[in-house]
Amino acid sequence: MSVPEPERRPRPGTPAEWLPIRDELRDEEPYGAPQIDVPVRLNTNENPYGPSETAAADVAGAVRAAALELNRYPDREATALREGLAAYLSRDTPGVDLDASRVWAANGSNEIMQQVLQAFGGPGRTALSFAPTYSMYPEYARNTHTRWVAGRRRDDFGIDVDAAVALIDAEQPDVVFLTSPNNPTGTALDPAHTRAVLDAAPGMVVVDEAYAEFRRAGTPSALELLAGHRRLIVTRTMSKAFALAGGRLGYLAAHADVVDALRIVRLPYHLSSVTQATALAALQHTDELLANVDALRVERDRTADRLRELGLTVADSDANFVLFGTFEDRHATWQGLVDRGVLIRETGPLGWLRVSIGTPSEMDAFFTALQEVIA
Repeated sequence: MSVPEPERRPRPGTPAEWLPIRDELRDEEPYGAPQIDVPVRLNTNENPYGPSETAAADVAGAVRAAALELNRYPDREATALREGLAAYLSRDTPGVDLDASRVWAANGSNEIMQQVLQAFGGPGRTALSFAPTYSMYPEYARNTHTRWVAGRRRDDFGIDVDAAVALIDAEQPDVVFLTSPNNPTGTALDPAHTRAVLDAAPGMVVVDEAYAEFRRAGTPSALELLAGHRRLIVTRTMSKAFALAGGRLGYLAAHADVVDALRIVRLPYHLSSVTQATALAALQHTDELLANVDALRVERDRTADRLRELGLTVADSDANFVLFGTFEDRHATWQGLVDRGVLIRETGPLGWLRVSIGTPSEMDAFFTALQEVIA
């Protein structure tokens, strides 16, 4: 009887050597923030305020109704949900009038981004963004065999518009990813810079607005630019402001022809009946769920002020998190916080850390631990 060779892993989390995996995946690890069981978890930009009992009951009722028909496939076009999302976006941004034909939904904004590159990227095509930004973008590109190009942001994490336009002219990307507010920095884009990129880009431009509901007063949404730019895609999520991270619902607004292109690459019945029912029920409680956004904005600004009082550098944030630094050994600072029961995110440029905004008591616990670590 033959004895199989012992499994060897060059690094924990990477594929076993015997697997005939694609070469470009050989040394890769799965994406994901550390999941550590500590009293205060402020590392994945979740909304700390869950749905009310009333909202949860309505979601449960909608899911129960869907469960009675789980022997049937879901509406593969998610028409009712798209109508609800279109109504929400039209209400959220005055002057924008959307209908279901211009909205698309999927299992989190992650699937939305992957579908965009499946439709508009691929072999022989290029996607481009400006780092530091969301670390999953190059992975979407890798997974769809799309060439990835990363420009650089300014020291204040804004876009150097002249350098951005020059890079776009040189690379002629098929897809440009802009993020506003940007993750992990929290900074919002200057609308003039967004327009400059739209004018320069030969292909699709995606403005990722996962944290848009948290933006400060006077910060516009890229939704306002949709009418004049057919190749613009604006993405959103219900994970953050709607406190629906466990529901996995991302969506976008674009020209109806763009939505039709994405329908070509989506998997059959990609959005389950349960997901659609959950999201539709949550939309019925929009005012209640978004009421907590104002409180999180206040706590975010309070957090930024307190960090600056400790002598730290803080990036201006329009999101529900704050990037701060700089630390000679950021991992030691991160570990010191974990040792004191507080989990934040070790991400972004070298020397920086990111803290999600939690409840006031969670933020107080964070500051107590931080002061002990940096003393």
